[in-house]
Amino acid sequence: MDSLQPRSDGPRRRRAFTPADKLAHLAAYEQACASNEGGAYLRREGLYSSLISEWRKQRDAGVLDGAPAGAKIGKLTAEQAEIARLRRELDRTTKRLATTEAALDIMGKAHALLESLSESADTDEPHNKR
Repeated sequence: MDSLQPRSDGPRRRRAFTPADKLAHLAAYEQACASNEGGAYLRREGLYSSLISEWRKQRDAGVLDGAPAGAKIGKLTAEQAEIARLRRELDRTTKRLATTEAALDIMGKAHALLESLSESADTDEPHNKR
C-alpha cells in the first residue's frame, strides 16, 4: 500500500476524552465562539459539533463535574436529560425576561417624555385661530 494513502498505517485507535478534557474543550470552544472562531477551533482539534453538543448536555446535567478521573461517562439518564432541558429552558426564559424588562423600562421613559411634552404644550400660549 502506498504511504500517501490516508490509512496506510492501519486503523487508528478511537480517542477517549476524560471529563476534565471535555470541560477544557467546552471552555475553549465557547471562548472561540465569542470571537467567531468556533469552526476553526473544531477543525484544529479534530472535533465535531455533535461532540460539543453532547458534552454540553453532560455538563449541564452535572455529569462531568463529579466524575472521578478515568470514569466512563455514557449517555444521560432520563432524569439528567430532563434537568439539562429545564436548565436550558430557564436560561432562555431568563434572557427573555431581561429583554422584556428593558423594553418596559424604555416604554416607561418614552411615556414620561411624552407626558412632559404634552404638559409643556398645554402651558404654552394658545395659538391664534383664523
